[in-house]
Amino acid sequence: MSRPDAPPPVIRSLLETDLYKFTMWQAMLHRYPQAQAEYRFACRNTPQYPLAELVADLEREVDHLCALTFRTDELDYLSGLRFMKPDFIDLLRIFCFQRAFISVRAEGEKLEIVVRGPQVHVMAFEIFVLAMVNELYFRRFDQAAAIGEGRRRLAQKIDLIRAFTRDEAPRRHPFQFFDFGLRRRFSGAWHEEVLRTLRDELPETFRGTSNVLLAKELGLVPIGTMAHEYLQAYQATGVRLRDHQKAALEDWVQEYRGDLGIALTDVIGMDAFLADFDLYFAKLFDGLRHDSGDPVAWGEKALAHYDQLRIDANTKRLVFSDALDMAKALALYRHFADRVQLGFGIGTKLSNDVGLPTLNIVIKLTHVNGQPVAKLSDSPGKTMCEDQTFLAYLRQVFKVPSPR
Repeated sequence: MSRPDAPPPVIRSLLETDLYKFTMWQAMLHRYPQAQAEYRFACRNTPQYPLAELVADLEREVDHLCALTFRTDELDYLSGLRFMKPDFIDLLRIFCFQRAFISVRAEGEKLEIVVRGPQVHVMAFEIFVLAMVNELYFRRFDQAAAIGEGRRRLAQKIDLIRAFTRDEAPRRHPFQFFDFGLRRRFSGAWHEEVLRTLRDELPETFRGTSNVLLAKELGLVPIGTMAHEYLQAYQATGVRLRDHQKAALEDWVQEYRGDLGIALTDVIGMDAFLADFDLYFAKLFDGLRHDSGDPVAWGEKALAHYDQLRIDANTKRLVFSDALDMAKALALYRHFADRVQLGFGIGTKLSNDVGLPTLNIVIKLTHVNGQPVAKLSDSPGKTMCEDQTFLAYLRQVFKVPSPR
């Protein structure tokens, strides 16, 4: 039982996760329901105080999460998304997180979180737990000062977009951005305030959010397709390693039949992805998402690939989502907007731009069916795999050079 003076739980609903968690969950349920998986937490930068101090509070938050179930109105909302299938909704109707599948403990000053169990059960922990860690961490800072600074910065972003739309000549394709900030937000209340403000102040350019609960509550479009874990899982599900990207893309096409057509490109790196992204896939998918490496170089490679396949890039969309702020998004828009449709998923710089150093935390898939899986990111610091033998083999198979 919570203390009378305790703050409310960080997570208030099982709908409070990113849309792509549901879309990947459904795809894995239909393709590999028997897969076993392991996920691990990592912090890529140095926090201002040890994350190990959060263990007791985080344990209580996880206990609360494991007591939640989907409400009828939430299931009705998901059922209204045309790509969600009845058998998946039936699974969610009886779903409840199992506490035995997640462990939280201190490892010196570091926080260790390991999630292990059936993938179609444990894959959903990620976003909830990351949001918990973030909010618990930032509760120790001056809330009033942070929110005040956040409001000032949010107003600057709105002024920047208004000036851009007022002063610059229109391009062939409109500027559109959306929120990808759930996992690293300052707090749930601040996240909601940011999205409500953007919805009201920038209705023509702010197009939606990955946060399914806030999409439902604020009347926004839920945004998302796939993440790295979906393609990584195919490295250890019996498919020949060299063919795992093509198998994952093919299964996605068969699952969604034209919906959710933005493919993620950086699990093995852009060059290796494009080698598999032939005319068949290039016609079937609506576009590509960038999440590591130089965004301009990535975008130029994508456009060259479409040109080589004789596909009009103006019929496709490039989505940028790697550590964006508004200024970077506008610069990329100016570079590409006359040649291809665009979208910009902004995360931390929307939901946690309050003047405090942020955490760079992740929970990544590390093993499937007892075998290691990895991504060879276009940004070397994003590679996460402890099995150097498997990493070397993966590089050899896809002809990806080792980082210098």
